[in-house]
Amino acid sequence: MSDDERATSDDGRVRAHVHVTGRVQGVFYRASTRDAARERGVDGWVRNLDDGRVEAVFEGAEDAVEAMVEWCETGSPAASVEGVDVTSEAPEGITGFEIRR
Repeated sequence: MSDDERATSDDGRVRAHVHVTGRVQGVFYRASTRDAARERGVDGWVRNLDDGRVEAVFEGAEDAVEAMVEWCETGSPAASVEGVDVTSEAPEGITGFEIRR
């Protein structure tokens, strides 16, 4: 993310809102995303969308959030990712990481 694309909070946190397309549902993508985010100390959530995409929000240190966005390009071992759309947003102070239904 470039400086003009990024919104950073006073404590240095950034937020990325991600939409992932491809074969990303029914392949443990959400659980793998949660595990990867927790390993990197990233807060947020992930959920399946009715149109077959996966949506996720990541908040945390810039390098950790960027690592999660990069991780999304491959995802879980059974996934076949076709695209990752990322929007930078102002952090909201999310704590923890959850799978939303």
